[in-house]
Amino acid sequence: MHPSKMPIVELRKAADELAAAGKRVKVLWQESESLAFIARGREYRSEFHLNPSDEVMFMVRGSMDLHYRKPEGGSDIAVIPEGATIFTPTGIAHSPRFAPDAFVLVIERLRRPGELDRFRWFCPKCDEFLHEEAVHVSDYRTDPVAGAYQRFYGDVDARTCKACGTVMPDERL
Repeated sequence: MHPSKMPIVELRKAADELAAAGKRVKVLWQESESLAFIARGREYRSEFHLNPSDEVMFMVRGSMDLHYRKPEGGSDIAVIPEGATIFTPTGIAHSPRFAPDAFVLVIERLRRPGELDRFRWFCPKCDEFLHEEAVHVSDYRTDPVAGAYQRFYGDVDARTCKACGTVMPDERL
């Protein structure tokens, strides 16, 4: 069933409301097969998100360093200035890193039954794979990134590199 009214969102106002509420994510809609939300930057971000659908990001305020994993190994950074947008295809592990006073509009496809969002960490010293958290996100208002962080940083074994022994520091401190 389609809504009788199509939502119109003033992005800067939505960003201001999110900042005033002190939250990280404001879902604008989760309808049909479409998901749109405004997100505030985080003080820290170290994981790479592997999304089961394409993702479009538009910088409403501030800029973002979008770290992403390259197919041949290692990572690179795409800098997205305010007012710019980027398309991130399915299967590209990415890590949006931007300040808490910056805001991004994200548009994705709602998750289908059985689809998992994956959050992966790599060793800060030797770049070996450390750990993955996989979750089905049925409602983006639950902030799946925060849950993945709690589980990862709460487990010293998950943060310890099997290749070189480096322990990723707890960035929540």
